[in-house]
Amino acid sequence: MKLAKDFPILEAELGYATPRSESNVNKLCRLTGTAPPVAVGTSGVKGDDFRQLAPLHPFSLLSPFTWVARRPVKKKMEPCSCDTFVALPPATIDNRIIFGKNSDRPCDEVQEVVYFPAAVHDNLKEHLKCTYIEIDQVPETYAVVLSRPAWLWGAEMGANEHGVCIGNEAVWGREKVCDEEALLGMDLVRLGLERGDTAEKALNVIVDLLEKYGQGGNCSEGRMVFSYHNSFLIADRNEAWILETAGKYWAAEKVEEGVRNISNQLSITTKIDREHPDMRNYAKQRGWWDGKKEFDFAATYSYLDTAKMMISPGRYCEGYKLLNKHKGNITFETMVEILRDKPSGINMEGEFLTTASMVSILPQDSKLPCIHFFTGTPDPERSVFKPFIFVPNISQLLNTSSPTFELEDSVGKKLQFNSKPDRRHPLYQKHQQASEILDNKTEKAKTMLDNMRKLEKELFKEMESILQNKHLQVDKIVNLFHQCTEDEIRIYKSNVSS
Repeated sequence: MKLAKDFPILEAELGYATPRSESNVNKLCRLTGTAPPVAVGTSGVKGDDFRQLAPLHPFSLLSPFTWVARRPVKKKMEPCSCDTFVALPPATIDNRIIFGKNSDRPCDEVQEVVYFPAAVHDNLKEHLKCTYIEIDQVPETYAVVLSRPAWLWGAEMGANEHGVCIGNEAVWGREKVCDEEALLGMDLVRLGLERGDTAEKALNVIVDLLEKYGQGGNCSEGRMVFSYHNSFLIADRNEAWILETAGKYWAAEKVEEGVRNISNQLSITTKIDREHPDMRNYAKQRGWWDGKKEFDFAATYSYLDTAKMMISPGRYCEGYKLLNKHKGNITFETMVEILRDKPSGINMEGEFLTTASMVSILPQDSKLPCIHFFTGTPDPERSVFKPFIFVPNISQLLNTSSPTFELEDSVGKKLQFNSKPDRRHPLYQKHQQASEILDNKTEKAKTMLDNMRKLEKELFKEMESILQNKHLQVDKIVNLFHQCTEDEIRIYKSNVSS
């Protein structure tokens, strides 16, 4: 397996030979808090520091199966970046909490939407197999719906039957990323959802597992190492929590009103509501904090100038501005439009792109259902947000479930494939064919996009009616998401075949 550090200077090979200066490597790292500012004309990368920057090296953003097969196109690479948002009353209308996330991943990675029912586990001696390691099982797990890269066990984002939603982001900082296989941040997302019936309980699950098993391992299906620490946005019907980590150390911020977002940087500053008991002592021992000035988590554990965090030209700032632009009138449609926003970079394009999106409505009235919308396809601007509601006996989500490939060793670790398996699920395949038509921007493309928006508008109207009238037809909801994907596929088929 090769690390990005094994390929020292690749800008020329990528077709855009430029000096490694403030305008490229250092700028990307500085904006995401992964490295301190350096003088123009120097890389600012010494010794082990390169391993921290490896995930942001342009070469590491290419699929190993892409670069072996052909010379990469002459195209500027962007660093990976996700965005997760939450809006709470009084920033929203109708006393609801609105959660949203774009999952930005390698452009050839398939993301599936899958459902797992609640379960009782009688034999606790049997360990639970996560992506790379096995952990202790618990007596009971909750029903979950997940949007996840199809090759792994965990999830980028999802919700459980109790109205808890979680999304995670990649973050880097002063603390080294562990090379050893442990729990992925995406594993922690799923475990938090399966084991926590409130946002704070899910947070407890994550930090306890982090302490016991650690975080680490390759976050990409392929031979290029892509590893990071994680931040999480966890929401329920009443509140939200931001949880940010650096190795086993962490800080958490409670959000009870207004708006909040996270991106690929540490964002918790001096408002710390919970923390790892040794977090400050460790920072002091490393010389990152003098123990006298007010403790700032983001400034201490990364290289961010947190005083300028809200005005820096990065995605965190852009997301914050979009939320505040609509503050006081935010609906789930507002969140959908934020996730579709391309000028801000929130809807990402390139070698890393928005491969899936999610928006959830969490009414504070417990008599009302939580409604979760998923795309299951890349580019939310060219996708349909389809609703999912937890009810008993939900049908399996066949149209968004990827094929499985059994390739495991004796301890359950996933092995490398000689070539990437085709993980495209039925909806993804039809969406891919439809995207070729949309690229041409013909009249057919316009008609198809109009039909997609019409379907989505009808779904939004139907879901709003459920929330307003407080009436749920359970027999229809059981097949709701499946039926929506069928309708979406029908639109693609009619235009692809005509």
